[in-house]
Amino acid sequence: MPGISHTDYVRHDALGLADLVRHKQVSAEDLLDAAIARLDAVNPKINAQAHRFVDIARRQLAAGVGDGPFAGVPFMTKDLAVMVEGAPLGGGSRAWTGQVATQDSVFTQRMRAAGLVIFGSTTSPELGLTPTTENKVQGDTHNPWKSGYSAGGSSGGAAAVVAAGVIPMAQASDGGGSIRTPASACGLFGLKPSRGRVPLGPLRTEGWNGMSVVGCVSRSVRDSAAFLDATSGIEPGARYDAPPAPGGGFLAALASAPAGLRIALWTRSWADAAVDPECAEAARAAAKLCERLGHRVEEVRPPVDGAALAAAFMPLLMTSVAKDIADRGDARGAPVRDDELEPITAFYRRRAEEVRGIDVQNAIGVQQRAAIALAHFMENVDLILSPTQGTPPPKLGALSLSNPDFAQYGRDVVAFSPFTALANHTGQPAMSVPLGTSKDGLPIGVMFTGRYGEEATLLSLAAQLEAAQPWKDRQPAL
Repeated sequence: MPGISHTDYVRHDALGLADLVRHKQVSAEDLLDAAIARLDAVNPKINAQAHRFVDIARRQLAAGVGDGPFAGVPFMTKDLAVMVEGAPLGGGSRAWTGQVATQDSVFTQRMRAAGLVIFGSTTSPELGLTPTTENKVQGDTHNPWKSGYSAGGSSGGAAAVVAAGVIPMAQASDGGGSIRTPASACGLFGLKPSRGRVPLGPLRTEGWNGMSVVGCVSRSVRDSAAFLDATSGIEPGARYDAPPAPGGGFLAALASAPAGLRIALWTRSWADAAVDPECAEAARAAAKLCERLGHRVEEVRPPVDGAALAAAFMPLLMTSVAKDIADRGDARGAPVRDDELEPITAFYRRRAEEVRGIDVQNAIGVQQRAAIALAHFMENVDLILSPTQGTPPPKLGALSLSNPDFAQYGRDVVAFSPFTALANHTGQPAMSVPLGTSKDGLPIGVMFTGRYGEEATLLSLAAQLEAAQPWKDRQPAL
């Protein structure tokens, strides 16, 4: 059986590659070899590989990949939280070096059942704590579109390998924008699912007090839809269960173009400050495209107290981080030292000691009030359209966890990412769609936020936008 050239390999999305395997035009082994060869070629330039465990993938191939929608497609998980039995799981942190997963996550089991062949993991900042992908273990991950610039975070490694043509989609996670931010930075499609849609078990069923979810970044909308079909559904012990997909599932929802959606356009930050003109213009251009497609767009700011949400984020994040660090110390039999952590991470742990139980409850109350207010707002609005980010991708170093000045770091993060965390607070689905480009040639995404449980509306609109302004075959010149 012949192999596959890189030109032919990158011409297909994940469903397309699986179709080649299904019709015996290539083998799953051919696809794995093609992915490894491409990773060898581009990783010295982008530095997006955390770990490689090809032996695990070869054993999976020997056992058979089944007949799932992605049967035989090579795949990489993010080096954070999602377990692949026998593979390293370092979380981008020196304190987690040497940890090896002793079982598969429920999510991993579902990805394997779908036929995905997992051969490595992608880089993450330490514990996924910043919207760039830079750490002290693997180093800095570069944007495939322009070296020296951020690939976004915290799933920047995932986005970089997809944009660079290593694999057509990759696992990602999102606690404050970490699927949508790197999708925006690298010119990909990224959907954050509704809270409770996709499993996080078996060791726990939620992350960051319900703010964190798992999903993927992809080059095509249909891959993300099929991935959601394959991996979603309640797991044992879950506290949330998102409403079921419409009849036929999420992939089937792409067959019907949405008509007459009511879209609220929002182009200023929560503090009502202007965002970078290029990002605002990308959102306005997307609004005009939506209008040409028959949808109604009105510029209006959602009725949510952004300052209160920003304040609520910190006690929930800090205490979650402190608990993870304490658990790591217990697991290895020695407390984690500050000098094993990056300065911002260590700062979060110290500040967590000052957080009272009432502070956590107040923060949860702020989130609930925001979710209620936004749900009422969206009784008359189908979607919210905004820039994904407040600025185009910054240079590496600007958002690093190694910044010793927390106040300056915080200002820089807010300037770059003033929009994405809202959906994490409320549990709603949101997607970044690659419709813009900066004057420097860097991708700029636009974000649509939907009602809780209504990923199908987002995906059907995304497919409509993809047909009107295709992006799948745009690739950086590496």
